[in-house]
Amino acid sequence: MRTRNAIVVGSGPNGLSAAVTLAQAGLRVTVFEAADSPGGGARSGEVTLPGLVHDLCSAVHPFAAASPFLSSLPLEEFGLKWRFAKLDAAHPLDDGSAALLYRSIAATAAALGPDGPRWRSLFEPLAVRADDLVGDVLGPILRMPSHPLMMLRFGLRAAWPATTLGRYFRHEPARALFAGCAAHIFRPLNRVATSSVGTMMITAGHRYGWPVAEGGSSAITNALAGLLESLGGVVVTGTRVSRLSDLPSHDIAIFDVGPAAFADIAGGKLAPRRSRAYRRFRYGAAAFKLDLAVRGGIPWSAEHVGQAGTVHLGGSAAEIAAAERLVGRGIMPERPFVLVAQQHVADPGRAVGDICPVYAYAHVPHGHREDATAAIVGQIERFAPGFTGRILRVHASSPGDFERGNPNYVGGDIVGGSNTLRGLVGRPVIARDNYATSIPGVYLCSSSTPPGAGTHGMCGHLAARSALAHLR
Repeated sequence: MRTRNAIVVGSGPNGLSAAVTLAQAGLRVTVFEAADSPGGGARSGEVTLPGLVHDLCSAVHPFAAASPFLSSLPLEEFGLKWRFAKLDAAHPLDDGSAALLYRSIAATAAALGPDGPRWRSLFEPLAVRADDLVGDVLGPILRMPSHPLMMLRFGLRAAWPATTLGRYFRHEPARALFAGCAAHIFRPLNRVATSSVGTMMITAGHRYGWPVAEGGSSAITNALAGLLESLGGVVVTGTRVSRLSDLPSHDIAIFDVGPAAFADIAGGKLAPRRSRAYRRFRYGAAAFKLDLAVRGGIPWSAEHVGQAGTVHLGGSAAEIAAAERLVGRGIMPERPFVLVAQQHVADPGRAVGDICPVYAYAHVPHGHREDATAAIVGQIERFAPGFTGRILRVHASSPGDFERGNPNYVGGDIVGGSNTLRGLVGRPVIARDNYATSIPGVYLCSSSTPPGAGTHGMCGHLAARSALAHLR
């Protein structure tokens, strides 16, 4: 029987996950990557001082730990090791206190005081059944779920605007902690279904934690690539695919690229209606990121914040909502929402002596062109006086830099498209098969397909399963 050939274009976590799935099914797989190194958003490098490793995009990986596909693979045999901080996340407030997100839901509830029982009532029913929930959430929404009652429970929380669900809590620490998690959706928090991402991140944290990859996010890429090679697959870097005719003979081709980019590659072979839909695909707010070399780490005012792998900065829930609303209108807020990752807390080997790598990005308008360095540093200084004096080196990545480094990040949108209700339900188009392109044997698997952003590999895995089903 003839061995089937498969091509994957793009070597981000989704592209490599698609390639591994196809290779496991016995296909001969070749991955083409335009950049000189594989990884897409899961790459690391020295961008400030020699020996100091920074994650270039994805840094903390709650959905990777939760991923049914990644957890099924022997990635530890190829060098991947998860590291966990004592605290998943912290949210400092202006009064010098901080709300704390522990992996333990009991510890989180205890730290939230009077809102602790409400926190447990909202998230514990999901966390205890998270193994059943993630398989349905990390996939297309428009399908019959494997666990309908769990999806209903999730949906009853996820469908609310985050500003509305946040009012379930009576005190600011719990409201702010939820708002910071909800802000990962990159949308104004008064919009419908903006509770979805935060609810799932909190659920995943209480069940699986928010880990980092030991040695940097490139370890995820290296493990997937190593597994692929052990299955007979090949990764070819420095090779750009500009049109379908660039591909060698194949039975399946899967593209880890954005919808508009794929429309350019496919040209007239794509059905006109699908081509128009791909070119109209909407992108959302952007990230402006700093990689900093900091002597002695960040001197947080609030106790325990230095033990957190992730820190959300934005003040109160109302202040975060106001900042996200401005970004949604294309206006840069004076005090933007900022996410800080302290990977060295979980993975001490990231530090060089007392010099620590610090990762921080702000939510900014799509395609924002102005330098947001001062705004990000100002938000950290606000909750960590003296921080500025500890900075040894800064490397800034604007929305334009993100797009130049990875064309999938259109306008600096690092989550693969606007998370409107329509975008959550059917991306890149509402269709029976979100991965099929209308060209026989050709599929999409980027984060612009379900379930969206995150280093979980599920977009690639599900696209490959769809391709295999049609091949059979």
